[in-house]
Amino acid sequence: MKLYSINTGYFKLDGGAMFGVVPKSIWNKLNPADENNMCSWALRCLLIEDGDRLILIDTGMGDKQDAKFFSYYYLHGDNTLDKSLAKHGFTKDDITDVVLTHLHFDHCGGAIIKDNDKLVPAFNNAVYWSNKKHWKWATEPNEREKASFLKENILPIRESGFLKFIEVSDNNKQLATDERIPQLSFFIANGHTEAMMLPIINYKGKTIVFMADLLPSVAHIPLPYIMGYDMFPIKTLEEKKRFLQTAVEKEYILFFEHDPLIECCTVHQTEKGIRANNTFTLSDL
Repeated sequence: MKLYSINTGYFKLDGGAMFGVVPKSIWNKLNPADENNMCSWALRCLLIEDGDRLILIDTGMGDKQDAKFFSYYYLHGDNTLDKSLAKHGFTKDDITDVVLTHLHFDHCGGAIIKDNDKLVPAFNNAVYWSNKKHWKWATEPNEREKASFLKENILPIRESGFLKFIEVSDNNKQLATDERIPQLSFFIANGHTEAMMLPIINYKGKTIVFMADLLPSVAHIPLPYIMGYDMFPIKTLEEKKRFLQTAVEKEYILFFEHDPLIECCTVHQTEKGIRANNTFTLSDL
């Protein structure tokens, strides 16, 4: 098995929204805001090469939206999904599986492209993985979360005929597996959005967890640092506490999707609570 970090660019989000109840006087030291209170965040995906499978976890924002949309989110940087795949000798047509942690636009927008006026899958030879609970949540969205679930990113996946679902328990069991994609197991988190899937990979004797939006960045490791975007912040708090304790005990490596600088870290117990320990890139492993 080989793992590759796939940078698809950067975007901006309001710092206050990203750090919730934490005051700007504190979070601005962690990710300094611009004059509009916006902070830069990575759109970092993960590629797994294992035998004849090439599995991409999340797809970034994509580039099919209009100028008005991008004026809100400031997509920037020199990296794109195509460039990052090419760096490792791959194209979109080589991808066999696309695992979508959840269906917010910054995680699944690159799954669908616009071909003339038609919306089609970006990966011609890939199966797309979600789960029924989250799919229902995303396609019947609440008013608060509706702006993050864009129909043009989601519905064409089902229409393509290449959508498959990971079985997620209804009894709050937080681990899921599927024999059809044995390279991964999944930690199911429900605080940010319903049934978000955090892929877990066993690699070189280590356990790597793709953090998606449970922990968007290293700065979000302290327990009170919970995004204003989370639907159920108290549940996020509970999930973070439980996950981080396990991460310390089992020496997990955390892979960050949105941290603008840090790809990976381990965590340890300190007098102030669980904090980042060693930070490094995936290629250092």
